[in-house]
Amino acid sequence: MAHPVPSAPKRTPLTASMGSSGAHPAHAALPTVEEVSAGGIVVDTSDPQLPVAIIARLNRGGRLEWCLPKGHPENDEDNQQAAIREIAEETGISGRILSPLGSIDYWFTVSGHRVHKTVHHYLLVAVGGELTIENDPDHEAVDVAWVPLSVLSRRLSFPNERRIADLAREILPKHL
Repeated sequence: MAHPVPSAPKRTPLTASMGSSGAHPAHAALPTVEEVSAGGIVVDTSDPQLPVAIIARLNRGGRLEWCLPKGHPENDEDNQQAAIREIAEETGISGRILSPLGSIDYWFTVSGHRVHKTVHHYLLVAVGGELTIENDPDHEAVDVAWVPLSVLSRRLSFPNERRIADLAREILPKHL
């Protein structure tokens, strides 16, 4: 039975938990792995439409999903450093962090284990670069696009990322 997700408060930071908090009985015996990623919304503030760089990936079923760029911290990186690097790698756009947008977490099962993933999102202003997926070392991104901030939440595939986009649209004017 599906349970409605309560609305997030209209303030920073946003924390959203996707799925149920308890383990499904069939998955309770599986080992759990904790994963952390960082990424976010990089906005070109020189354009009045405030375009945001997003990427497309193919899911395991081969369906195209538009999402926010993100990835795992490497070596001694903190979440902010990882977000800046991952956005640059996956979109070609360099950014400077304006504000945290909050974190989302969700569960999924893969290769015989459950994964609890937490993704830390940031709002960034574009400071350079050229839109491309050519520098993505993992080749996860199959396409990249600029999407006006006003329609971003309609373009993203995942409800949790749509909420992050809505929050970015709400707080960006405070940074302009």
